[in-house]
Amino acid sequence: MVKSVGKQIKIIYKMNQNIKNAVWVAVGLAVLAVGYAALSYANSFGKSIQPSSFRSFSVSGEGKVVAIPDVAEFSFTVTTEGGTDVASLQTTNTDKVNKAIDFVKSQGVADKDIKTSYYNINPRYQTYQCQNPIVYGSNGSAPSVQPCPPASIVGYTVTQSVDVKVRDFSKTGAIMSGVVTNGANQIGALSFSIDDPTKVRSEARAQAIAKARAEAQNIAQAGGFSVGRLLGVSEGYNPYPVYNSFSMAAGLGGAKADAAVPAPAIQPGSQEVDVTVSMQYEIN
Repeated sequence: MVKSVGKQIKIIYKMNQNIKNAVWVAVGLAVLAVGYAALSYANSFGKSIQPSSFRSFSVSGEGKVVAIPDVAEFSFTVTTEGGTDVASLQTTNTDKVNKAIDFVKSQGVADKDIKTSYYNINPRYQTYQCQNPIVYGSNGSAPSVQPCPPASIVGYTVTQSVDVKVRDFSKTGAIMSGVVTNGANQIGALSFSIDDPTKVRSEARAQAIAKARAEAQNIAQAGGFSVGRLLGVSEGYNPYPVYNSFSMAAGLGGAKADAAVPAPAIQPGSQEVDVTVSMQYEIN
């Protein structure tokens, strides 16, 4: 019986040892797992905040799309000079501007395409030049200084400029000529633009990205490595508009447009929308 009890004690002791060994093994594995996780997290975090700490390379691509402008833009100005009755000058100038705007609207231009871009009232001054400001007295009296009179306001100039967008190019020349005969003193240069360049820019961007990706693969193949994750993208956008200049002046030293002269033919030309994309990749 004593032998049987001793044998049982040995079995129990051996079981305890196996349990302790298993616990230490589990603890060791847990420590290793925690250490590996911490190391992996530190490595990933370091890469996420310090892209320069690992190898990378950059490529670029350019996309170009040629588009036809759909909006012609110009501005006209009405200027009125006169005396010191500002209210009267404003009324006269406003009547001329309204007449020109009414004409533009009669040609089918919508209200949203007509915008006042500038309105100003400037005083005009009379200045004096004093040739001999020192006046010598008679009978030996001390000389006195005769000051020049201060500049005085002799009148005002009222100016208003209006921006116009024309979407029917067949009417552009007639509208520009017509605003002059309806009160405008000056017309600014004519320019063309794309009213909503988003679609055209997206097409150019897609071309640029495709070229940059292909370039990245070519570089990786030549260098004997593979392309890793995308680290960054930057974009540059540059439209190249084509302008047709056209200007007139009437009144205030300019020649008034003759209604018998035919309106100029307007050609919008084209615009080249250029998008450049730079992309940075990790080297695997």
